[in-house]
Amino acid sequence: MRLARRPACSLRRPTAITAPRALTKSELIVRLAARNPRLVARDADEAVKLILDMMGAALSQGGRIEIRGFGSFSLNYRPARVGRNPKSGERVEVPAKHVPHFKAGKELRERVDGGEGAENGDRAGNGSAPSAP
Repeated sequence: MRLARRPACSLRRPTAITAPRALTKSELIVRLAARNPRLVARDADEAVKLILDMMGAALSQGGRIEIRGFGSFSLNYRPARVGRNPKSGERVEVPAKHVPHFKAGKELRERVDGGEGAENGDRAGNGSAPSAP
């Protein structure tokens, strides 16, 4: 005789909320065209590509991009260093390079943080906002 399995315990910790799916370039183009009915999808596609190309060109020339309320893009210099191959353990020379860096602006930081706080307060079930430390 086979015994039926008991259902999982209902006292388990709630699982963490998964992060929302990433917004891809093609989804951004579709949303932009949907929000602006006068804008044809092809024009939205060209606008997004043009903006991203110009941002890439500015950074590749060593420039800085600043979008008020959103943030700034710049380049950080990483000096040459000696690294290790994780598989073999041998030393590897890593050359110096510039890497893109994004720093969120104040408005974006507050928007992201404020959105998280509202969700946490709702999840707690008490209806009150979380208190500051």
